[in-house]
Formats: sequence, C-alpha cells, structure tokens
Amino acid sequence: MKAIFLDRDGVINRYPGDTKYVTSVKDFRFLPGAKQAIARLHQAGFRIFVISNQAGVGKGIYSRKELDNITRKMLLGIRSAGGNIDKVYYCTHRKEENCSCRKPQTGMLKSARREYQLDLKKAIFIGDTIRDVHTARNAGCESYLVLCGKEKTANRKNWQIQPDKVFANLRKAAGFILSSL
Repeated sequence: MKAIFLDRDGVINRYPGDTKYVTSVKDFRFLPGAKQAIARLHQAGFRIFVISNQAGVGKGIYSRKELDNITRKMLLGIRSAGGNIDKVYYCTHRKEENCSCRKPQTGMLKSARREYQLDLKKAIFIGDTIRDVHTARNAGCESYLVLCGKEKTANRKNWQIQPDKVFANLRKAAGFILSSL
C-alpha cells in the first residue's frame, strides 16, 4: 500500500504566517480543494498521514487540548468530504530540544512505517517548506513542494535542496498522482 505524508499548515489549511501558529479551532481554515484532494487520494487506496511540527504547544502558546480540538475539526472536515487520514503525527517539541521527531528529522515517518508496515521509498511527502523536502529526502520518500503555504518560487535560487516535483497546491499534486496510476 502506497503512503502519502502531508504537512498540515500550508498544505491542508491556510498557512498562518512566519512565526505564527494556528492556535484555535476558529483559526483553522481549509485551503480550497484540500479536503477533496485528500478524499480522492483516499478513495484511490492511498494511506494518508499528517506529519507536522507544532512547537507552539511546547512553547506554551496553545495547549495540547486545543491542538486536539483543531485536529478533530480537520479530521471531521476531511471525513465529511469522503476522505480519511489514517493517523496524525505531531512533534510538539521546541527546536532547541533536538528531538528525533521534529522535521527535518524522520521520527514521525519512522513511527508510521513501523505502525503501518510502510515502504518509505514508495511514499510521497507533500509539504510547503524546504524543511519538508529535507524530511522527505532524509526518509527516502519522494518530495512534492506545494506553493500555497510558506515557500515561494521566487526563493528557488536559495533552496538548498530541490523537491522532486512542485505544484501550486494539494489539489494539483493529487491530480498528478492520480493521473500517474
């Protein structure tokens, strides 16, 4: 079974801005077409996982309970569109903690690999930052960068690493994946 890993902010929901966080349910807004893209991938048989750094919890900006409420809203919205997320993995540590789960480290992907018997070399990681591209490479996944979040094509000359593919958004990435089946 092929797996797709999705970053959350800037891929599924609106990017809150540099150094900002989605701190409450009311701040969580799906990007146009994201729920439908996830539904189409799920209906095509892909296992789908969310892999997201959420250091705002570790910094005390918002609580784990509020993060769980945001996650519940996200999962309900995706289900209502006919999609499914197999599991959500969050790293709530601060950068200074140097944990093995904080992207670009691969701890969250390795947990998914163990729990779901996944082949990471056949997986795709879709994110909105160069950190996500590094994470994909570090785990041996194919890397897709979407430009509806943090990263912009104007920065391409400064990217330390190039993604395997670049798309405007998750809907376009899903369309490409499904047309390649």
